[in-house]
Amino acid sequence: MSRKKELSHAELVRLRRATENVRLMEHAANEATRPIPPITRRATKQDVVRSKRKPARASGARRRFQIALPMPRKDVRSISIPRPHMGGRLFSFFLSVVLGIILYLAFNLPQLRVTQAQITGVQMLSLEEVNSVLNVAGRPIFLLTPEALETRLRLHYPELISVQVAVALPNLVSVNITERLPVIRWEQGGGYTWISEDGVAFRPRGEASALIFVTALSGPNVEISGGDALTPAPFISVEMVQALKGLAGHVPPNTPILYDPSFGFGWNDPRGWRVSFGTSARDVELKIRVYESMVSSLTQRGIQPVLINVTYPTAPYYRISQ
Repeated sequence: MSRKKELSHAELVRLRRATENVRLMEHAANEATRPIPPITRRATKQDVVRSKRKPARASGARRRFQIALPMPRKDVRSISIPRPHMGGRLFSFFLSVVLGIILYLAFNLPQLRVTQAQITGVQMLSLEEVNSVLNVAGRPIFLLTPEALETRLRLHYPELISVQVAVALPNLVSVNITERLPVIRWEQGGGYTWISEDGVAFRPRGEASALIFVTALSGPNVEISGGDALTPAPFISVEMVQALKGLAGHVPPNTPILYDPSFGFGWNDPRGWRVSFGTSARDVELKIRVYESMVSSLTQRGIQPVLINVTYPTAPYYRISQ
């Protein structure tokens, strides 16, 4: 009887498994010793960039190694020092310092402080008066604005027609003014004022020649508004000024012109009567001729009037009693 027939079924199963395990182990050993074929792949864009960025190592250069040292305790943390980012902050710091130095020098350097203003165009005003009102002596040039200085002068001096102020480094303040010149000396209520060509009244300064003397019994009945906030309202109208200028050449010597709100301008004639011409500047020469004709006629007839009124030259009249 053969050996196979002598083995039991269980022994055959175990023998078969052992044989299979031996075969699998041999196959695994063969696969482990088998050479690995070369693996090729297509280079990507990132690989090209990385190869370009990798610096070429010079011959003889030292190689750098990173070694992880064991820590004695697990709860000990590694120390990391933050890198300071001083780019923008450092620039801002230096810029602040520079600006601070500039501001300090601007407000404290004597070379940037005004000594006094250079004033041109004055006729009636004095340089000391204008500088006193400007009040720029010793002030930094950066604190002065031309508009504020112009407004200050025009509000303080109504006799100024225009003011032009220029401010320039290092400490120059130039002022050019145009003054109103007096034409009329207006007396009223025990005082007097000067009046310019445009009817604006202002404070007298000293003595002026060739003025038209007017004595007013009361204030003028005119309401005239100024052109702007800095231009003072006229005291009398421009037409009244022109009327006075037309009458001034016909007034008897050393005789002031009188102003009466009811009759206008006139004077007390030395021959004993009062003459009135109104306040209109039109037909002044015609009024003078009519007045002289009436005086000649009344004298020839021996009439002594107390009032001759030629406000309307086409309808003059006279009075012989009050």
